[in-house]
Amino acid sequence: QVQLVESGGGLVQPGGSLRLSCAASGTIFRINAMDWYRQAPGKQRELVASSTNSGGSRYSDSVKGRFTISRDNAKHTVYLQMNSLKPEDTAAYYCNVDGLMYGHREFSTWGQGTQVTVSS
Repeated sequence: QVQLVESGGGLVQPGGSLRLSCAASGTIFRINAMDWYRQAPGKQRELVASSTNSGGSRYSDSVKGRFTISRDNAKHTVYLQMNSLKPEDTAAYYCNVDGLMYGHREFSTWGQGTQVTVSS
């Protein structure tokens, strides 16, 4: 089994910054993609940022230039640095990690979510 633990959400004023973390644990052989999604009330979950194990990353247009995804492969952890936050960034943020467990079983696991609220 693979578990994810997220942290770092909270209340921040417009223009402020937050850093989210998502740590994976369990019988992990290899991690492939590590992604951040968000879901605002009444809206569908959307992909915010994605990181591959080859070092590539991509972002949604709404966060490009403001958010940065990074990962520490040794710690099985992915981060999302969010700068210049806007009220429309308010949402529950979820990480998703996929890869292989020992025994070469594939996994794709979601974190429990962490709330980010941008408000004055």
